[in-house]
Amino acid sequence: MPAALVAAGLGAALAAGCGARPDVTGLGEAAAAPPRAARNQAAAQPADTTPPGTAPADTAPADTSALAGGGPIDASAPAPSDTSAPASIAPDTPAPTVPAPPTTTAPPPGAYAGADAAAVGANELGEVPILMYHQIVADPKGVYDRRPEDLRAELERLASEGYVPITAADYAKGDFRAVPAGAHPVVLTFDDSTTSQLTLGADGNPAPDTAVAILFGVAAAHPGFRPVATFYVNKDPFAESGKTTLPWLVAHGFEIGNHTLNHTNLHNKSSDEVRMALATLQNVVVTAVPGYTITTMALPQGAKPADMAAAVDGTVGGTTYHFAAVMLAGAEPAKSPFRADYNPASVQRIRSQGPDGPEPEWASTAWLDRLAQHAEVRFTSDGDPNWISFPAAAAGDLAPAYAARAHPY
Repeated sequence: MPAALVAAGLGAALAAGCGARPDVTGLGEAAAAPPRAARNQAAAQPADTTPPGTAPADTAPADTSALAGGGPIDASAPAPSDTSAPASIAPDTPAPTVPAPPTTTAPPPGAYAGADAAAVGANELGEVPILMYHQIVADPKGVYDRRPEDLRAELERLASEGYVPITAADYAKGDFRAVPAGAHPVVLTFDDSTTSQLTLGADGNPAPDTAVAILFGVAAAHPGFRPVATFYVNKDPFAESGKTTLPWLVAHGFEIGNHTLNHTNLHNKSSDEVRMALATLQNVVVTAVPGYTITTMALPQGAKPADMAAAVDGTVGGTTYHFAAVMLAGAEPAKSPFRADYNPASVQRIRSQGPDGPEPEWASTAWLDRLAQHAEVRFTSDGDPNWISFPAAAAGDLAPAYAARAHPY
């Protein structure tokens, strides 16, 4: 999808603010979770005193802004080339104006070449779990930490239930070409760039029981379960400045995302402070990986600034950033980017957690259980990245910009 179209969708979504606990979107009365009314209750923004590495469960409400776009994907084309370049940080300049959404859609793609949509239960307007991880340690200190065996078991479950990992950038672009017919996308995100997520040994390989090593192990045991993830990094990534680890991640197909330089809670920060927090981290990444473009960002602690436009686009000196999606701190599956009510400035994630501990109903085990029990609401691929298949009854949920790619059944 052209970057301008993604920017347009973000621009339309900037007005959304933080909200309360979400409901079980689309899962019906059989699911054990609060009703949609809970989403509309006001909730206070988190205070700026939350320790780094923690995150509130409160997240932003969805709005009805559509992600503008709809052009077909060239399944044979490589990922867009990166164009960012290292730059020194200078005094702030205003964020650029976000363009207005286009008024026309792209022409229809070629003939449908996917699977029998009804036979595979295709629903590309369904929900996508974006899982949020922090420390992977033998002795967890809080609800955001997971043990290596916990991560391994969760990845094994995902593989056995037909999930295929994609990056947050792929999700934001609506690029599901890696997900075969009948399978489901999942996005694995790791916040804070800790050594428990990635440490490279003397042989250049990930150390045992780090998140990346565990992911590689599960992928090796389950062909088709892709070893890809998105890492939202801060300064001094992986405790070695990132000069070795960040190029290694990119070379192995992982995505690097922006999580601010100092894990800054952006609530109550000025526009200039927001831009500086993001641009300085941007500079760290493109210095370590020249030419790399950061496509998505995750709000530390899920805290939105008053000026969300500054969290999406900005320039500080010679460093410019633009994000196709802004990730929150948790509590429900993300909407399909093809839906009319998808909000790219408030993308939900799910905290990885077992069935016990604080608020387990908002965490990964409970949500994966619900999605397994109500498979009809889960994003299921039709195998053709140029068409969007869904049950005809859901036609009203499709963003108008994608009408030319609609394949209802």
